[in-house]
Amino acid sequence: MLPEKWYKSKLSDIAVIVTSGSRDWAQYYSESGSKFVRMTNLARDGIYLKLGDMKYVDVQSNSADGKRSSLQSGDILISITAELGKIGWVPYNFGEAYINQHTALVRLDLKKVESKYIAYLLSSKTMNHKINRLNDSGAKAGLNLPTIRSIPLMLPPLPEQQKIAQILSTWDKSISTTESLIANSQQQKKSLMQQLLTGKKRFSGFEAEFNIREGFAKRKLGLLPVDWRVDQMLNHYWFQEGPGVRKHQFTETGIKLFNGTNIQKSRIRIENTKTHISKEEAYGAYNHFLADEGDLVIACSGISVDKFDEKIAFIESQHLPLCMNTSTMRFKVKNDKTACIHYLRYYMMSNLFKDQIRRQITGSAQLNFGPSHVNQCFIVLPTFKEQQKISSTLIVADKEIDTLQQKLTYLKQEKKALMQQLLTGKRRVKVDNETEAA
Repeated sequence: MLPEKWYKSKLSDIAVIVTSGSRDWAQYYSESGSKFVRMTNLARDGIYLKLGDMKYVDVQSNSADGKRSSLQSGDILISITAELGKIGWVPYNFGEAYINQHTALVRLDLKKVESKYIAYLLSSKTMNHKINRLNDSGAKAGLNLPTIRSIPLMLPPLPEQQKIAQILSTWDKSISTTESLIANSQQQKKSLMQQLLTGKKRFSGFEAEFNIREGFAKRKLGLLPVDWRVDQMLNHYWFQEGPGVRKHQFTETGIKLFNGTNIQKSRIRIENTKTHISKEEAYGAYNHFLADEGDLVIACSGISVDKFDEKIAFIESQHLPLCMNTSTMRFKVKNDKTACIHYLRYYMMSNLFKDQIRRQITGSAQLNFGPSHVNQCFIVLPTFKEQQKISSTLIVADKEIDTLQQKLTYLKQEKKALMQQLLTGKRRVKVDNETEAA
């Protein structure tokens, strides 16, 4: 049943143009010029274009390709191959831009509808499922233009569309602001970590001269405070690689097995893990692979260098009992009077450690290493007291980022729930002088 004053429509009823780009744009690629919007610039969970990976083309706007594929403010873009149904909304003052054959362009009759509302509607979970079901190419994902024109819509009156778009835009602005704060905080923390772990920034009472350590090229270490030690990691930390439990040993109950995929964004995630080993084996032959609270664990296989920071975490009491498995390593301190486990975490996130691993496994964009590689790695060690100060400072920075991440998660969840209500008419808005959803 339709909400009061709402009506059924098809995309073709409200569009003035539904088309796609030309096939060969490689001939137009350039270092600068007009924007070239591809599927990678469209979002799966929003309507705003992602500009970080933007390409550019040099094309005449009055040419056949230019006329057919040029964009205007308010246009809606839909991915029609591979990842079907990703949506993009072309903002105002976007400038000259073009698309290729993998993207459909929908230009709306703005006397009938609000383009931003339609973009939100098409990006909603319900509509995304409908669009994916329209796949006309069997096993190979693809949408043709007649199919896109036939997409069914359920629309409120134009003033209500405009108000809903305004409300959702406000939420998007808060989300974007929070994402920017997170990005800035992460960059500041990265810079602070680099300074603290190389002695470029020190706390009061820990000042010293700098020198280059014998046996290390300047390009590997650079200048370090003279009161800092450079030593092999194995002299201060114990580490162990997971055993690689075989598939035939897996059970549905017992003790959960821990692998690299269980470390997500610096957190242990085992709530959905279904892979177990029997208690008899866990407390028998694999007893020495059972994790302990406070273990520092890392993923050490198939990890990109850029994402390695997110693959380091601590085992907490709620994760236990837990048995280590393939593609993971765990670390403990050998002497808790000289080495700090939290300091090791940040050191392994730094280029001082990653560069050492990278040099040992050249030729690969991913990190795949084990104890034999870590045996060859050195660690730069301030005094234990300074290690603690460095760790405490970076832990505070992490907590600030975590608080922002929690806020971002909340905003996205609330916006998603609001979209579901507003775009289906389950929650109506007042369109006179009201500014909030009724």
